[in-house]
Amino acid sequence: MLDSAPAQPIARIERLRVQFQTKDGPVTGVEDVSFDIAPGETVCVVGESGSGKSVSSLSLMRLIEYGGGEIANGRLLFDRKEGGQVDLAQMDQDLMRTIRGNEIGMIFQEPMTALNPVFTVGRQLTEGLRVHRGMSRQQAEARALELMQQVRIPEPERRLKQYPHELSGGMRQRVVIAMALACKPRLLIADEPTTALDVTIQAEILALMDRLKRETGTAVMFITHDMAVVAQMADRVVVMFRGTKVEEGTVEEIFERPKHPYTQALLAAVPKLGEMTGKALPEPMKLLGREAEVPKPIPGSDKPLLTVEGLVTRFPVKGGFFRRTIANVHAVENVSFTVNKGQTLSLVGESGCGKSTCGRSILRLIEPQQGRIVLDGVDVMGLGPEHLRDARRDMQMIFQDPFASLNPQQKLADAVAEPMRNFGTHKGSEVMDRVAHLFDRVELPRSYMRRYPHELSGGQRQRIAIARALALNPKLIVADEAVSALDVSVQAQVLNLMMELQAELGLSYLFISHDMAVVERVSHRVGVMYLGRIVEIGPRAAVFENPQHPYTRALMLAVPVADPHRRKSEKDLNFKPIPSPIHPVGYEPAPNVYDEVSPGHFVLTSDSGY
Repeated sequence: MLDSAPAQPIARIERLRVQFQTKDGPVTGVEDVSFDIAPGETVCVVGESGSGKSVSSLSLMRLIEYGGGEIANGRLLFDRKEGGQVDLAQMDQDLMRTIRGNEIGMIFQEPMTALNPVFTVGRQLTEGLRVHRGMSRQQAEARALELMQQVRIPEPERRLKQYPHELSGGMRQRVVIAMALACKPRLLIADEPTTALDVTIQAEILALMDRLKRETGTAVMFITHDMAVVAQMADRVVVMFRGTKVEEGTVEEIFERPKHPYTQALLAAVPKLGEMTGKALPEPMKLLGREAEVPKPIPGSDKPLLTVEGLVTRFPVKGGFFRRTIANVHAVENVSFTVNKGQTLSLVGESGCGKSTCGRSILRLIEPQQGRIVLDGVDVMGLGPEHLRDARRDMQMIFQDPFASLNPQQKLADAVAEPMRNFGTHKGSEVMDRVAHLFDRVELPRSYMRRYPHELSGGQRQRIAIARALALNPKLIVADEAVSALDVSVQAQVLNLMMELQAELGLSYLFISHDMAVVERVSHRVGVMYLGRIVEIGPRAAVFENPQHPYTRALMLAVPVADPHRRKSEKDLNFKPIPSPIHPVGYEPAPNVYDEVSPGHFVLTSDSGY
């Protein structure tokens, strides 16, 4: 009965301990962690930021040394294709170079830092193939094109010639995934690979990784904080908390019979699509340790604060010898909506649909071509530079990536104080008093005021971004994917914080997101965007409980469910490829025509290409 013997694991982590040297002495990042990964198996490592998930994966790649860490104890056994079993912890870095990329592929969380900004996408994709696989230039280019099609990037031939900054976040992440899969590694480490992606692309990439795993027998170590993704992908689950493993089991055991209180809290913090059915108003989530608090719904008012009419933003595409404009990217096409005082309007859609451009156009961080934007009676489009600067006190933005929006050389107290100093709203010691108050508001200890951005976790950095946005007491906050990169438990806290502030200060949010479950939780009204147009808009209950446009229905279908028995296969996800938003100069799109299907619920009837 040798056939039934379990396959030898591809990777085995035994009693791993990783230390970091700091000014205050050594700090342990991971303590006594052990688990293994078998061929064709997906092991999901879950936990919130700071729990040691990424440290474990970076140790396995032996990249932890470059991040200031050292492997103090433990063995990292890896079964090489030809070379038998080796201990990666003892291996020298030259040999690791041949293993990295070739036998162990890694998908990083932050695609912009994983790609080199000075090389084209095509060059970065072919480099690994030529180094590790010895392919000729033509072979490597053909394989790169095949990989781009595999991860469903539209117009792959054109994309190969582009640079990373020319692609949207979701596209960049797909390129990073294509790069990791290029050499068909035995072990694929995916560190939050779909955190910043839309539900549709996330659903497809998860299905794609699942299919590739089955076809090639690749072992996958999947690091995530999204329990719905775990339910979709995992065979086994390892739950980490503060650097130690607190629970391990099959995906069914963890979801149906979680034993550790931390695992139970993690599962409770997951926003689930459909939880708000029958409720007209958004309400905060119940948090661990605060079960006694009854969340209060937020009514807001029905007076409009922001009115947007016929907003059009296009970007020129230049080409030819004289760099003339040969075409335009139609990023936002004739968009109209209102945001009421003390309420939240959410814009949802896939990356590249124009949500972020729309948010930035309203603040005039990008200049729209046409349209009317009125904020509390002020015509934003008619303001000159001096008056626009004053108007910006009333409208602030929270960006998706807090690390990129904070100055790495500036202490956090100064980052939060900067808007007040710029506008001279507070004098002398008042500034730091206000900063301390804002730190209290976003539930960060005052001792953090002396820290720098790199010393915080992602969720803490996002709280600093919220504190900075609140510094000037704005009326409108545009939150661009403000919680998309956060852990579920941290995400729940940050969302509750934003809603508490809304109830207390009467803030209005334009909430830009691709996470349908989060949007259902926080919104009063929802607009669904596709290719620069709003295809459906209305009260949250109407859009979620009675979606009319086929694209809205497809989005709902793609949302992963935190239940391992309701997994989605690739055939469930029949998305049409997104048409190109680039049109020649002089092209005039058809006007948007809407049908009112119920009071305040409008659906686009003119051809939207879906």
